[in-house]
Amino acid sequence: MALLALAAVLALSLFLVPLGLPGLWVMVGAALLYNWFVPGAEISGLAIGIGLALALLAEVLEWTLSSKYTTKYGGSTRASWGAILGGIAGAMLGVPIPIIGSVIGAFAGAFVGALVLEFTRREATGSTATRVATGALIGRVVAAAVKTGLGCAVAVILWFSAWRS
Repeated sequence: MALLALAAVLALSLFLVPLGLPGLWVMVGAALLYNWFVPGAEISGLAIGIGLALALLAEVLEWTLSSKYTTKYGGSTRASWGAILGGIAGAMLGVPIPIIGSVIGAFAGAFVGALVLEFTRREATGSTATRVATGALIGRVVAAAVKTGLGCAVAVILWFSAWRS
């Protein structure tokens, strides 16, 4: 029964990841609580460590891929920072909208942040700034997909470790 409850928590946590919520951290926390509260069952420390490392990697990638794509599409360092900060601000502003507000906010924030800060460059034109902002948006979408993929890996690693015990 406890294994089924863990599977449910991991699945629900995985659903939180693309919404911009801390699903990966909930997974790691669930693994720790499983070890603490389920007598005779144990998720290995190695599995929890790998889950923790993957969660940290996913967070870093989430906030840097938007910046990398901004640069790839011809953006300045300033526009890259605009994509990062805009994504964070947009995710926070979107939270009051149920379910998908933080996702839409993060996507829109990355686009707007890169667009605005790219326009602060003297040589920026409307088409250049729009191309750069589109790169930031694509980077944010790729980041969400990568983070969800890493979330699947964390869920599988933790569940199989619990199942083996």
